[in-house]
Amino acid sequence: MACQRDWPAAPFSLLAEGGSPGSDAWICADPVHLRINRNQLMLADCTQFRIARDEAEGLAGSINSHFGDTLTVYPMQAHRWYARLPACPDIETVPLSLVRGGAIEAKLAVGPEAMRWQALANELQMLLHDQPVNLAREHRGELPVNSVWLWGAGQMAQPSARPFQFVAASDPLARGLAQASGAQAQEPPANGQAWLAQAAGSVGLIVLDALAAPSQYGQADAWREALSNLERNWFAPLLAALRQGRIGMLTLHLLGREQALDVEVTRSDLRRFWRRRRPLAEWLAAGWRE
Repeated sequence: MACQRDWPAAPFSLLAEGGSPGSDAWICADPVHLRINRNQLMLADCTQFRIARDEAEGLAGSINSHFGDTLTVYPMQAHRWYARLPACPDIETVPLSLVRGGAIEAKLAVGPEAMRWQALANELQMLLHDQPVNLAREHRGELPVNSVWLWGAGQMAQPSARPFQFVAASDPLARGLAQASGAQAQEPPANGQAWLAQAAGSVGLIVLDALAAPSQYGQADAWREALSNLERNWFAPLLAALRQGRIGMLTLHLLGREQALDVEVTRSDLRRFWRRRRPLAEWLAAGWRE
């Protein structure tokens, strides 16, 4: 995916959701909740609250009635919205996944048109403030959807390469990129055994992001439970398959907000018993890449 004015996540994600990006300009317009914490605005996404389909359609309808062709919102999923634009804005944005759980001030859009888009975001917040859907949510003790996070603007473009034949991910951006490249794309299977059966003989990618949300929101118990599930359902079966020679190599791409760690493991690596095991934190501290 090549960078345009922004990284064009929206049209590829829309493709994965069953939409037709065509040649139009799109931007992700995800429903969020903003709250004041001391002197900062903190953002929570839909991993922290539920939004019903009729609520999403009601809020999107209000936005569309107010903004017209300037911003036409399509709630492809109750918790994932996309907006069609008259043209690509000249801004650079920050993905929602890098903002949730934190303050938004340092993550606002930048670029020649940033002030205009910040004004539009403020107008959106004022519009959503007293919407009947949000008033009803607050009456029930639920978080109101009092803003949308605008990010990933651009137009559809053909990927220059197809590095994987088979991609499984809950993230629509990963699936959309796979579809656009001609690879097979789907939601992740239940575990590593199912993945091996489906992707046998192909170069495949599985995106496992269950740790992301609990890490960003500081939910230690949920993070430990998610890690335990990953070990049981994915890492242990894949390691066993590598030992048995059912797969030739595993490549792990461990991505954080500030660091990345790439690890390649072959069956012969498992026989190097003299290698000292090192915890992940030690690898990251050393900036190790293989």
